[in-house]
Amino acid sequence: MDALADLGAVPAPTLQAKEFLAYESECRAALKPLLAELLDRAEAAGWKRRTVAATLMFLAAQQVSEASEASAGG
Repeated sequence: MDALADLGAVPAPTLQAKEFLAYESECRAALKPLLAELLDRAEAAGWKRRTVAATLMFLAAQQVSEASEASAGG
């Protein structure tokens, strides 16, 4: 069972990645309400919001790093 399924789907981009600033801005707008909901849920479960935010940043960086290593054959 996907515990976060009711957060809703992530909207697809309408811009191309080559439109870097607008593409990033669109991504932020798409993810902001989902992130807010996740932070609210974690806080309601008893986690400190700042700890959750820091953990999400760490996990995101870890995911990107692992993906980069995998694509480099590392």
